[in-house]
Amino acid sequence: MQEKPTLILGIESSCDETAAALVTADKRILAEALSSQTADHKCFGGVVPEIAARAHLLHLEALITTCCAEANVELVNIDAIAATCGPGLIGGVMVGAMMGKALAASLGKPFLAINHLAGHALSPRLVADVVFPYLLLLVSGGHCQLLAVHGANRFQRLGTTIDDAAGEAFDKVAKLLDLGYPGGPAIERAAKNGDAKRFPLPVPMLGRQEAHFSFSGLKTAVRTTIEKLETLQQTDVNDMAASFQHAVVQSLNDRTTRAISICREQGIPITALVVAGGVAANAAIRENLTSLAAVNGLPFTAPPLRLCTDNGAMVAWAGHERLALGLTDALDFAPRPRWPLDPDAEAVRSDVPGRAGVKA
Repeated sequence: MQEKPTLILGIESSCDETAAALVTADKRILAEALSSQTADHKCFGGVVPEIAARAHLLHLEALITTCCAEANVELVNIDAIAATCGPGLIGGVMVGAMMGKALAASLGKPFLAINHLAGHALSPRLVADVVFPYLLLLVSGGHCQLLAVHGANRFQRLGTTIDDAAGEAFDKVAKLLDLGYPGGPAIERAAKNGDAKRFPLPVPMLGRQEAHFSFSGLKTAVRTTIEKLETLQQTDVNDMAASFQHAVVQSLNDRTTRAISICREQGIPITALVVAGGVAANAAIRENLTSLAAVNGLPFTAPPLRLCTDNGAMVAWAGHERLALGLTDALDFAPRPRWPLDPDAEAVRSDVPGRAGVKA
């Protein structure tokens, strides 16, 4: 009689999405549930941490119950509990972590403390046969990094943002253009009707030897260009959205190309180019990276759109990856607002002004 595959409950609450999912070791997502807080934060133009934490507390138990009902699974039959324990907005992280610990303790199941970034980094392996080591572009509202993923618990950071993350820049530019929140989808929609050549915006970090990112200067260029216009017409909005998106795409292309070169210089035999994170849902970015991978003789993999943004399935799968290595965590594991994937990475160069991203 064949033994049933391991089943893990994944819990995600690091920012403004409350999510849960049940995923098996043979990569089947039996159930997933998500509660979005976009409407709660829209009037503020960004995520309000206390509102986010309260929403997680309000919805998480019901989402777990929904997953169990959809999969026709009793909690006692789940083999392990995985919960995001950082990095992120610490109030929300604590809600998910405490729920995961409580379930693990009451059910007598292993607890898996998941790094939110690892959840994104490993999510492509849930949907495709991606073999270590691969090059990952992690691009979202709080993160912008290039990583060589050597294994489920070994990440080598090749580049990071010295100021804004790409998704953060999308949100801020959308606000300047009065396109609302969240900014990424709004910019992408407007850009479809715009002329990307109208406004000659700078491409950040173009040609730099390191693989770091910077988007603060691009955001400033957008603001100063808008200020020079007498009035902001819809055509101006569309053209600026297209010009900004084009500059971001070119920057991501240039920085990723540099990271591929660094991998080859260091003898890292990368098997694929992978993109993950919320900004990876942008069609123009995906199309450009697909071409970039082909030029460099690499397969390209991106999770389906629903697995690009924060979700419970990626947390559950990261739990499977850790469990396969025999890694579990004690119930006194402390949630962390900051938790780098590569703790040995050198600090961003001190002669470059800026700061680390929100959840770096």
